[in-house]
Amino acid sequence: MKGLKFIIAGILFGIIMAKSEAISWYRIQEMFRFQSFHMYGIIGTAVVLGTIAVYLIKKFKLKDTQGEPIIFPDKDKGWPRYLIGGSIFGLGWALTGACPGPMFVNIGYGYWTMGIVVLGALIGTYLYGVIKNKLPH
Repeated sequence: MKGLKFIIAGILFGIIMAKSEAISWYRIQEMFRFQSFHMYGIIGTAVVLGTIAVYLIKKFKLKDTQGEPIIFPDKDKGWPRYLIGGSIFGLGWALTGACPGPMFVNIGYGYWTMGIVVLGALIGTYLYGVIKNKLPH
């Protein structure tokens, strides 16, 4: 029963992604061609809401499900890792028409070919874990 709230949150996330057309390959294509503001508005809203959530977590010193305080460690300020990682993520997003959340929503919508994309993402994540210690961090 503890996981029920996460399942409900996932279902709501999927519904919101579908109704906002954030899972649409055409909307993503429009974004990458700078033809529409739609996706930028969705992403901007997510950034603003995320910023507010982090602020509130820090302000009220909220705790996680285990009762431990939520701590946000400082990030490395070096830009190459973000440039390279963001470029790889962006290329994958542009080529497949989906980032990680919408991949699963598309599968739920019945686009079974997204299973290939999910499999590729899992293999890429595994390979990163294998070579992580050899990469500059």
